[in-house]
Amino acid sequence: MKLSDFDFDLPKSLIAQFPSEKRTESKLLVDGECITDTTFSELGEFLRPNDLLVLNDTRVIPARLFAQKESGGKVEILIERLLSDTQALAMIKASRAPKTGSFVILENGQKAEILDKSSGFYTLLFAGTSILDLLNEVGHVPLPPYIERSDKKEDLSRYQTVYAQNDGAVAAPTAGLHFDEALLAQLHKQGIEHTFVTLHVGAGTFQPVKVENIKDHHMHSEVYQVSAKAAEKIKQTRTKGGRIVAVGTTAVRTLESMALKGEVCETRGDTDIFIYPGFEFQLVDVMITNFHLPKSSLLMLVSAFISREKMFEIYNHAIKHKYRFFSYGDAMLLEKKL
Repeated sequence: MKLSDFDFDLPKSLIAQFPSEKRTESKLLVDGECITDTTFSELGEFLRPNDLLVLNDTRVIPARLFAQKESGGKVEILIERLLSDTQALAMIKASRAPKTGSFVILENGQKAEILDKSSGFYTLLFAGTSILDLLNEVGHVPLPPYIERSDKKEDLSRYQTVYAQNDGAVAAPTAGLHFDEALLAQLHKQGIEHTFVTLHVGAGTFQPVKVENIKDHHMHSEVYQVSAKAAEKIKQTRTKGGRIVAVGTTAVRTLESMALKGEVCETRGDTDIFIYPGFEFQLVDVMITNFHLPKSSLLMLVSAFISREKMFEIYNHAIKHKYRFFSYGDAMLLEKKL
């Protein structure tokens, strides 16, 4: 399949620049025998007792840093992955690429040394300080590039799921942004349980697919983990005839990465799984997801789940009915095409 097969025109006015006033007030498109337009607060109407929600509990770190070179040139740093307490992989935006062995100076005067550059990422050393402590002091919320504004105080909480636990993501698992504690409690009363997996979303999630033959595209690698408790809940759900409902493409990629190992079990590792039409889903029955960028790997994942034709039908409906797109936008509930 070609990259151009996944293109569509999106009015810029539909790209959400701010979250909805309340998390559960966002719109929800439900794909069934016909398309239903509702709100996320009504999610329980479309789930069944014994269904299991699988949520990504990664926590977004304030990964954007502003700095300058020793020569005075401005630098913007986006942490991609924490390698240790003092080292990280990062992308750097500057008028001229910094050289290995040079230093950049952060807003608080802290220096970071450029140790290496490989595959578009720099290895940075923040000697004598904890990177997480430093980010919490001077870091900014790493809003995606299509949100054309500076981060604000409200983004500290709203670009974070209410159940975020494990530090490491530099982009939010955005389908989870629509949940609040009250909705999770309501679903629990209906017999709809939830469990957590972890996938630390990297900055590479915003990298465009650049090859026309999509099979030539190589995904960025991300760290994921499935606990023994989560694996057991998934197996129990299968035994009871319930459905596995993945909240977000990151949960989908985590579950299907585990499935490729041949069993549902406790696991941890790196995944660069690329899901596009033709992929055989082994675990995920239902997916909750936001609306994705044209020509993106996430749009291809959705197309693999429900078919490219159905994807375009849904997206055309969403555009016509003025759904809000991307990270702070609305959501959809999709059932796997058999």
